[in-house]
Amino acid sequence: MDLKKYLDQKREIIDEALNQYLPLETEYPQTIHEAMRYSVFAGGKRLRPILVIAAAEVVGGRAEEVLPTACGIELIHTFSLIHDDLPAIDNDDYRRGKLTCHKVFGEDMAILAGDGLLTHAFQMLAQNSEIKTINKQAMPLVIKEVAGAIGTLGLIGGQVVDIQSEGKEIDLPRLEYIHTHKTGALIAISLKVGAMLMDAQEEEIEALFQYGKLIGLAFQIVDDILNVEGDEVQLGKPVGSDLRQKKATYPALFGIEESRQKARRLIEEAKKELEIFGEKGEILRLLADFIVERTF
Repeated sequence: MDLKKYLDQKREIIDEALNQYLPLETEYPQTIHEAMRYSVFAGGKRLRPILVIAAAEVVGGRAEEVLPTACGIELIHTFSLIHDDLPAIDNDDYRRGKLTCHKVFGEDMAILAGDGLLTHAFQMLAQNSEIKTINKQAMPLVIKEVAGAIGTLGLIGGQVVDIQSEGKEIDLPRLEYIHTHKTGALIAISLKVGAMLMDAQEEEIEALFQYGKLIGLAFQIVDDILNVEGDEVQLGKPVGSDLRQKKATYPALFGIEESRQKARRLIEEAKKELEIFGEKGEILRLLADFIVERTF
């Protein structure tokens, strides 16, 4: 299977849907919609919505059946990036090679753009119930699961502990809490809800969720490594910011090589979770390898 072709095809489908689902830039009040669209279409791998689709497909579904939820997940991810870049948090000027939202539209509009995307995301999740072939009984639980994954016990909680850990010596449990919540929670829930919408078996949903947790932690470890030794042109942002801000990272705690080995072990564990799917899980195996081998 050609992973690049698969990713390119899914990104095209997702981008077309995002363009349809988001308010037009010309819709009043225009500035907020311009800011939202600027951040959503500033680039990115679309990994999380692709995982929603891949999970649905591995249990017998189709991309079109989970597209509103996949797009909602991407809006949530973009909301988190906008707020993460703000001067009060990471104070980043560039994201994906472009000026961050607050540098273009101002801090006030960037905050509201993030809020707007988060709100619109749940509208997209609810809209998935209009697809006739999905498991409608799962919809309330899907919304509950996503809300839990991004709330104070998930993504936001991880961000809080990340901020509070800057400049401090921390242990491995605290570092893993940051990574599994700030980054891993949204990745894991993307896979879980993709399967839930297709009325998958409990053991299938659990396998995908565990796979997601493992690749989510590996993804952030690789991010930490790239922040030290990555290529600024490929990354689209300056490297070394974690060190300057004294962020809690795997390389800071264990060094580059041990961190890389940890990421690889996590990926191998993740692929074992896919054994239940046999050959149908091949695309997810390739995605796992992509995560640990990526350079951007």
